[in-house]
Amino acid sequence: MTSDTTPVVELDDVHVSFTSGFGAGRRRVHAMSGVSFSVAPGETLGLVGESGSGKSTTAAVVLGLQRPDTGAVRFEGAPLARSLRSRAGRIQAVLQHPRWALDPHSTVLSCVLEPLLVHERRSSEVDDRAVAMLENVGLEASFATRRPDQLSGGQLQRVSVARALVTHPAFIVFDEAVSALDVSVQAQILNLIQDLQREHSFASLFISHDLAAVRYISHQVAVMRAGEIVELAPTGIFYDLPSHPYSRQLFQELSS
Repeated sequence: MTSDTTPVVELDDVHVSFTSGFGAGRRRVHAMSGVSFSVAPGETLGLVGESGSGKSTTAAVVLGLQRPDTGAVRFEGAPLARSLRSRAGRIQAVLQHPRWALDPHSTVLSCVLEPLLVHERRSSEVDDRAVAMLENVGLEASFATRRPDQLSGGQLQRVSVARALVTHPAFIVFDEAVSALDVSVQAQILNLIQDLQREHSFASLFISHDLAAVRYISHQVAVMRAGEIVELAPTGIFYDLPSHPYSRQLFQELSS
């Protein structure tokens, strides 16, 4: 069991590389180079950087979908298990486009139930827990019988959050989770995530190119460039005085 001082997720000098191209143009791409960070219970680490910086590979490593070439990945103090089933429900993800993650032919209730049914048989008690989680993310119980194509983008993302939280995970990856939403809806989802984190004490990795959203929700910020974390600092310090030239460049691009 995780203590208050044990990170939920910890990466230690993680390296991941891929081979790209063919023939004479074949080369080795370093997606992660010596990446280290940790995330404590109830804490959000914001991960920012341009496209191709390694953010998505980092998410895949944390989720156990990509094995590192070298380095260590620990979950709740132990090496991250290779078996997806063994950690099902303990690590979850909320993606940018919820329609990709939700079966359009299923009801909202079935979508939320899916991660629960990996380890539990369906019952009225399990259904009740799923409906309660829908209500917890601000959707009435009547939404349980609807289908994803009957919901707005903001409602779909609330369903995705409910689906991620229904197993009471220790860690959630939010991968561009609000990027496709209108600004007003973004604020609603960010507030929802904060409220639920206070209630459930899950740790999270919040990946985004939106520095304003990252500032609002994160306790720490990591800046990634060309596979490396070039800056890692508490949010207040980072936004007051970023130390790395690339971090300052990101601020300039945001304000231009």
